Amino acid sequence: MPFITVGMENSAPIDLYYEDHGSGQPIVLIHGFPFNGATWEKQTGPLLAAGYRTITYDRRGFGNSAQPVFGYDYDTFAADLDVLMTELDLRNVILVGHSMGTGEVTRYLGAYGSDRVQRAVLLAPLAPFLLQTADNPEGVEKSLFEGFQKAIIEDRFAYLTQFCNAFFNYQENKGKLVSEEAFRAHWEIGARASAKGTHDCVDAWQTDFRGDLPNIDVPVLIVQGDKDAVLPYPKTGARLQPMLPGSQLITLKGAPHGTPWTNAPEVNQAIMEFIGAPTMARA
Repeated sequence: MPFITVGMENSAPIDLYYEDHGSGQPIVLIHGFPFNGATWEKQTGPLLAAGYRTITYDRRGFGNSAQPVFGYDYDTFAADLDVLMTELDLRNVILVGHSMGTGEVTRYLGAYGSDRVQRAVLLAPLAPFLLQTADNPEGVEKSLFEGFQKAIIEDRFAYLTQFCNAFFNYQENKGKLVSEEAFRAHWEIGARASAKGTHDCVDAWQTDFRGDLPNIDVPVLIVQGDKDAVLPYPKTGARLQPMLPGSQLITLKGAPHGTPWTNAPEVNQAIMEFIGAPTMARA
């Protein structure tokens, strides 16, 4: 199992687990909360078949990566991504993030620039700024985030069930866009995550990305379902697109938050067309 060390906690290294497959132009896929790189399986197969090098990694605290008690903020997450990009000497990269993973993409481009990046894909984005403040009345009230953290502390596993319900719009889509088995698999992946990391990531969701946006100088594709129950479409994707001149927004009608799984054909087609592949390849 390949790992890259991004720091230390006392006597133990903070290692990120990653998978690096195929050849060709590299695509780095950054997963959503509270999952890991395995949740990209409906994208990595077709991308490999289309001739791309696919790289997935588990965010610190999640999947097979180390579970330190600190570093669950986007400055650290972006620094972790920078170590991965540098250690693997990746160039001409296509960055693809889903949900929480879009924060790494946005902060990385804002802080480290685009020397190694050709373009970016934001699926169900977190940006521009989810928290409601005096200068951001479009955001979500802080009490909602506090409620999430209280629920995580009281019973993280019950919270994960609630989260997966919202992630898939499960009552509406079960047996159609998502099976009971896929729901359970996502829950089990989330259950293996760090309890501390799960809790602290809710603070990261409240990051203000507005200062990063003017520094993004690569083509950006935004894809989001208009029935997203985790990151409301009017507060995120629909609001973000005008802040990124030249970006493209694709709205998936009736789609939930977890589109890389529930709406994989539409998501994959949008990615393929954006990155220049003529047709959608099948794994």
